[in-house]
Amino acid sequence: MTEKTMTIPVDIQTVFDVQTAGVTGRRRTFGLPERKDALSRLSDVIKKNEAAIIAALAQDFGKPETETILTEILPVLQEIKHARRHLRRWMRPARVGLTLAAFGTSAHVRPEARGVCLIIAPWNYPFSLALGPLVSCLAAGNSAIIKPSEMTPATSALIARLMADAFPPDLVRVVEGAVQTSEALLALPFDHIFFTGSPAVGKIVMAAAAKTLASITLELGGKSPTIIGPDANLKHAADWIVFGKFSNAGQTCIAPDHLFVHASIKEKFTGLLRERMAISYGNKVSSANLAQVVNTHHADRLGRLLADATMKGARVIHGGDHDGTRFAPTLIEAITPEMDIGHEEIFGPILPIMAYDDLSDVIAQINARPKPLSMYIFDKDRSRIDRIINETSSGSVGINLTLIQFIHNGLPFGGVNNSGLGNAHGRYGFRAFSHERAVMRNQLSALPLVFAPYTTSVKRLIGIVKRVLG
Repeated sequence: MTEKTMTIPVDIQTVFDVQTAGVTGRRRTFGLPERKDALSRLSDVIKKNEAAIIAALAQDFGKPETETILTEILPVLQEIKHARRHLRRWMRPARVGLTLAAFGTSAHVRPEARGVCLIIAPWNYPFSLALGPLVSCLAAGNSAIIKPSEMTPATSALIARLMADAFPPDLVRVVEGAVQTSEALLALPFDHIFFTGSPAVGKIVMAAAAKTLASITLELGGKSPTIIGPDANLKHAADWIVFGKFSNAGQTCIAPDHLFVHASIKEKFTGLLRERMAISYGNKVSSANLAQVVNTHHADRLGRLLADATMKGARVIHGGDHDGTRFAPTLIEAITPEMDIGHEEIFGPILPIMAYDDLSDVIAQINARPKPLSMYIFDKDRSRIDRIINETSSGSVGINLTLIQFIHNGLPFGGVNNSGLGNAHGRYGFRAFSHERAVMRNQLSALPLVFAPYTTSVKRLIGIVKRVLG
């Protein structure tokens, strides 16, 4: 975004104006029944079009049907079901306890819709990461403009059709397009912006939001470390890490990015990893159970990371082959700091393995990098697990598991600093899309006793108040 004023395309401005005009009336009429009805319509349109969703994801990057159901469809349906079940309680004004300074008053916090919201979705989970935030947006009483990714055109076009079928344009509208479309949207004065993507683009979104003082939620990424302790259940760890790393061909913001494996168990654990990878995906570049890399640009980036690492001394110990957008699940070792793969987010099916002896060194390496979106620990020793958690920072922590913290609707999902800003899912998503309005009512406040003029008796009374409250 440049400092000069951007000319907004007429169609985008019209979409925004239609939603803005609808907000005022909706503040009075979009209550609990209307919000639950909107969520039901979203659920219905997803269920009725499951086959089309599966076909679109397969067309965009060869995503297996089972994986699409598990990671694209079910998370949204679960989010809707959870929101409908709890929405009455979330919407209810929350009474706030009495304080001495406010004696004689009553107070409550009232959640209110922010207004017109922009949801910018990424390409890696183009369906669930477009419609998951929409659930929270509608539950909080807002309208939404969704900008899906141009890198997954079949899914983007399907989302546009489904939303047009389910909702009027003043409530939900999809705007398709590339970077110029995103820039035009970001120049508009939205009430809230929900962005999922890379930290680099997240900074651009944050800068654009600052110009209109829009509130924002940023779901970003980072290099999520995984630590395998000496007492870990190695078979269990191998199963979970292969699932977490190679689902969606590694194109997952909370996937394990690299492994720190205790030296005493590294050889055995590496063998178990290779066995699990062979069972899940075979030993060929092409597997019916493995998604493709989204396009040749990203496949070439992964190829360059792998070539740079091997040129500088890394060893490929499993996989390594790639053909177009097909990239075999790959293990590499002997990683050194000067390799690009050591500091760039991999976001693909390449998994570096690093041995360690001293846990302090691992913690120091994690803390030397930007705070990750997630961290995984496989161990049975509670003291070691607690030490890692206490001495590091990340958006979330998974202990003896990977990925599934994302689908727990009772947990906040979000990053910290470089990996994100704000939270999503469940009540946390509802709050992100809500303005929490403070309301105080005077019933019998004694404060007028200390209003001006400040006579001797008033000053004496203020002195008493200071001793009580100070």
